[in-house]
Amino acid sequence: MPELPEVETTRLGLAPALIGRTLQRVAIRTPRLRWPIPPDLDTRLAGQTLRGITRRGKYLLFDFGEATQIVHLGMSGSLRLASPAEPPGVHDHVDWQFDDCTLLRLRDPRRFGAVLWTRDPLNHALLARLGPEPLTEAFDADYLHAQCRHRNSAIKQRIMDAHVVVGVGNIYASESLFHAGIRPGTAARRLTRPACARLVDAIKKVLTAAIAAGGSSLRDYVATDGELGYFQLQTRVYDRAGLPCRVCGTAIRRIVQGARASFYCPACQR
Repeated sequence: MPELPEVETTRLGLAPALIGRTLQRVAIRTPRLRWPIPPDLDTRLAGQTLRGITRRGKYLLFDFGEATQIVHLGMSGSLRLASPAEPPGVHDHVDWQFDDCTLLRLRDPRRFGAVLWTRDPLNHALLARLGPEPLTEAFDADYLHAQCRHRNSAIKQRIMDAHVVVGVGNIYASESLFHAGIRPGTAARRLTRPACARLVDAIKKVLTAAIAAGGSSLRDYVATDGELGYFQLQTRVYDRAGLPCRVCGTAIRRIVQGARASFYCPACQR
């Protein structure tokens, strides 16, 4: 599913094309996604100028002044800039038509995304309890160590908890733990502060590299111009079970944690 790097790549692609444009109309073809799209979305937003696009975790926030539109890409969603002449596909559920004929289109084959609006995004139920952004100073070794102390859960599951830190999805958790030299099944409480410092640094570097690569395209995700992300071509352990470690040559192992596959090098990660 689209994680923080994919959502941030989307934001970076949309911002220069849409900010400052006036929304003419919202065309909703499939009103029921993960939650029903508010029937008054077009009434609330049409005629408003888009002031900015920000991101909170995996949520995109479109600031229209009087209201903020919240978009989540769910399991399979993508936002693309399309030509108004391009007919919508069967999985193209929402169009936003702007004043210069720019068309923003939501494609979501599994229909698990969300399109909502709010007047108070910081206190919206989906956003209010999220943990810090991983690329900010609020996410540091002291914070992570405090979140891991006395916790018996595996460290991979801990850093994938959005209440602890947002946006560290399955691929990026496996990769970050490899770079930090920590096995994914290690109990969170066993991490020392120096180990937390290594992991924080690894998470920041992995996510930054993933954003620079346009994210990872494993199933349905594409960037706003339809191009694929290519971070998956750079992974050290993710989806490489049985293949030699790129650092030491040891065969990469695969385990299942919380119904999600985890990958690690038994020699490089202890």
